[in-house]
Amino acid sequence: MRNIKFTIEYDGTNYVGWQTQPTGPSIQHTLEQGLKQLLQEDVQLIGAGRTDSGVHARGQVANGKTRSGLQPEAIRKGLNALIPDDIVILAAEEVPDSFHARYSARERFYRYNLSLVPTALERRISWYVGGYMLDPEAMDACAAQIVGEHDFSSYCKSEYRGDNFLCTVKSSAWIREPSKLLFEISSNRFLHGMVRALVGTMVEVGRGHRPFEEFKGILEARDRRKAGMAAPARGLFLERVVY
Repeated sequence: MRNIKFTIEYDGTNYVGWQTQPTGPSIQHTLEQGLKQLLQEDVQLIGAGRTDSGVHARGQVANGKTRSGLQPEAIRKGLNALIPDDIVILAAEEVPDSFHARYSARERFYRYNLSLVPTALERRISWYVGGYMLDPEAMDACAAQIVGEHDFSSYCKSEYRGDNFLCTVKSSAWIREPSKLLFEISSNRFLHGMVRALVGTMVEVGRGHRPFEEFKGILEARDRRKAGMAAPARGLFLERVVY
């Protein structure tokens, strides 16, 4: 068996997320069906991040094992010819049998795209927050608070069934552009819904709906009910994964 690593870009608008679900089309299932057609065998893919419904990726990573002798570049080209054009295989390479897209990852980078002006071209990949004056400095201060190892149970979906809520955030910052605010964060791991909950809460602080002083208290409370709304999925991108 050969272990093939894929780097994948996708527009998540029309999908229920990375993971195969009974409720609609997923990125994982779409790719696995394409590989079955191409290689004439079932290939189970493991993704580095289980992106939610509507979330996008510029650098998702997955691996799967195959008996096929087809070269990785031929697999990449063949798979791209079979899958919808809102998913693209950017790269394919053979990796050691021990490589695991999820467990071998050391760091993941996400970006959230806030639009400060109405946009037609980016309406499916950004959250338009017009009508409110945001305080970028207050949002910067919030972002700085979460660097380091913390329990993020206040910022994950309430139905999360894991027993480990600790994440080590290595970088967290808001980037200012003329018509946008971009939130960039990297961590060794992320909880289900974590980035969207962080962004939604920081936007509430930026709008003046919450004082900055409350933000650190939410983190320490370890209670999802204390945090703000989850930002819409459409503005979130899995940018890259580091191994």
